Amino acid sequence: MLFSDLSVNLKESFIQKHIHCEIDSFKIYQLPFSSNSAFVLPGENKRCCNIHDEHFEGLYNGDHIEEDVHHEVNVKDVDVEDNTQFNYYLLMPKTCTKVDKVVLLFHGFNEKSWDKYLSWGAIMVEKLQCGVVFFPLAFHMQRAPAAWSDKRKMFELSNLRKRQFPNVLNSTLSNAAISVRMQSLPQRFIWSGLQTYYDVIQWVKQMKNGGVEWIHPNASIDIFAYSIGGFLGEILTLTNHRDYFSKSKLCLFCSGPVFNRLSPVSKFILDSEANVALYSYLAEHFDAFLEKDKYLKHFMDGDHLEGKVFHSMLEFKRLRKYRESLLKKREKQIYAIGLKNDAVIPVFEMVNTLKGAYRDIHIKVDEMDFDFPYTHETPFPNHRDKKEEVNKAFEEVFGKVCDFLQD
Repeated sequence: MLFSDLSVNLKESFIQKHIHCEIDSFKIYQLPFSSNSAFVLPGENKRCCNIHDEHFEGLYNGDHIEEDVHHEVNVKDVDVEDNTQFNYYLLMPKTCTKVDKVVLLFHGFNEKSWDKYLSWGAIMVEKLQCGVVFFPLAFHMQRAPAAWSDKRKMFELSNLRKRQFPNVLNSTLSNAAISVRMQSLPQRFIWSGLQTYYDVIQWVKQMKNGGVEWIHPNASIDIFAYSIGGFLGEILTLTNHRDYFSKSKLCLFCSGPVFNRLSPVSKFILDSEANVALYSYLAEHFDAFLEKDKYLKHFMDGDHLEGKVFHSMLEFKRLRKYRESLLKKREKQIYAIGLKNDAVIPVFEMVNTLKGAYRDIHIKVDEMDFDFPYTHETPFPNHRDKKEEVNKAFEEVFGKVCDFLQD
């Protein structure tokens, strides 16, 4: 069976939302998760760091979310229950009762469905005989309210943005919700990223304490990260909290550059107005915002290693030596694959970040190209007349992925 066909069967199993189902040679588990890290999110009147038991008086920009025409998407983040109480998925071989190797799979920006990732996970399960954990980023996938994906409402919201910003580019129903949220409060990129980081650490602790029935507590952990998910994979790998990722391998697919070297304006990712706001905040004026916001400074420029690494991944020149020293230490654990015609994350920008300004970091970056039309968002499109070619490209890419992740 072609893996492109297999994903259809897996998709049907996911849609059924069974806690446990089997398809072909795979088992799928839907497992509950409760995030303990919502304290970092915008929306609380008093800010605190539960890790250092520090409190920060006074309001900051994230507390001033006013009711407006965007109220369904521009809500206080701490009030979004879907983001804190959610399910993740574990895909594993049908013949296994407990796996001793897992691959954490991290998706891209503004993703709402696992559909395209199912065959990605399946081929890793088959070739590596491991478990693949589909873990959603904060406010993405099943961690986002259903209203943010309502086609009628988002079509109306996109049209409203076009009236408000006549020069906006690539505003669509697919990116309307995230564009409003990012433009309104660009720091959401930071706080949701940190929440997801802490959620993954929380999950690893649970797993190591025997909290995931189908995964051995001493199972090895590797990471496969696509697009913006690579940010999370890099921060986890480079911080190596409690040595959880000392032996982990990180495979980046169409991923890896610092934020200001991405081009995320796309009808599926962000519109141009949101991108301008996000770029201005994270790349151009971030140091000034750090001085204004003591809470932000505590996490990003204080006693949080994960925050400092995150900070180093925002702009190429900022903290470059620090970032490159960490990448150098982990160079044998990281491998990246980019696509020649990727307009969102160009391969040369992957090289610039991962190999360093002076090309003295020995991280392997492979560039691939296919003989059919593809995009960053859809690297393996469903071309009926190119089915064999697409499947061949898919197997070539994941052959490289699995060769790298093989113990």
